[in-house]
Amino acid sequence: MIDIVNKRNWFFLISICLLVPGIISMLVFGFRLGIDFSSGTIMTLRFSTAVDQAALRQEMGNLGYGEASIQKTSEGDFLVRIREINTEQKEALIAGMKKDLNTEVTIRDFYTVSPLVAGEVARNAAIAVGVASLFMILYIAFAFRHMPSPFKWGASAVVALLHDVLIVMGIFSILGWAIGYQVDSMFITAMLTIVGYSINNTCVVYDRIRENVRKGISKDFAVTVNASILETIVRCINTSLTVILTCLAIYLFGGVTIQQFIMALLIGVVIGIYDSIFVAGPLLVLWERGLKTSPKAG
Repeated sequence: MIDIVNKRNWFFLISICLLVPGIISMLVFGFRLGIDFSSGTIMTLRFSTAVDQAALRQEMGNLGYGEASIQKTSEGDFLVRIREINTEQKEALIAGMKKDLNTEVTIRDFYTVSPLVAGEVARNAAIAVGVASLFMILYIAFAFRHMPSPFKWGASAVVALLHDVLIVMGIFSILGWAIGYQVDSMFITAMLTIVGYSINNTCVVYDRIRENVRKGISKDFAVTVNASILETIVRCINTSLTVILTCLAIYLFGGVTIQQFIMALLIGVVIGIYDSIFVAGPLLVLWERGLKTSPKAG
């Protein structure tokens, strides 16, 4: 029998190695905030003739928008993010590009967020994550109320969830610094999806632990948890692989506007598999029995 629970310190060490670089990046570099959180204007531009991305970047600088973030989409359009502009400034910008680039410009999408709205979105996102975490603790504590110390089950599951969230946030902080990945409302949507998906896998493992505790397969709680993890490991991996393959297909063949959202999902699902198998159960054992080394699980 594979002894996952008694090798938990190794798995916790792996988690620390994943967490520390991300936390350092968040503290040093922070996040590259998307328009939803930092305010500004984002627009999708289509040109009647081929325009090189470097030429467009230079033109944006010539027109006074040197800070512009420019991405080329798979359809050949350009996704441009700049500071907040009004209608007159937009018309002047488009007129300048038409003249200097000698091409017709079509605005396929135009979206502006004010600083006030951006701040409100950020607050609401933080509240949403906090409320979701609180209700998950209460739900799991209620679902496992017949187990000893049910609050420990809920709190352990949420600590494992925070493990997932922090790793994904840390990776996106690094990706923001390295390749310009942004944190926006779609990222928050991805995080909430990850939280829901991860808690589902954790509940599957915890439910099997509860069943095996009732069956009395061992007087040693660590042995029971280890057996339960091994019984559910294939199910967790198989169901997650279907999500991963679907996300990979969307990332490779979908539009550029959803690639960062899909990347967050991919990272979160992979970390969620690791968490539900190697973190959530062993964490429950650690809390239940303290820091004592438990006997080997067979």
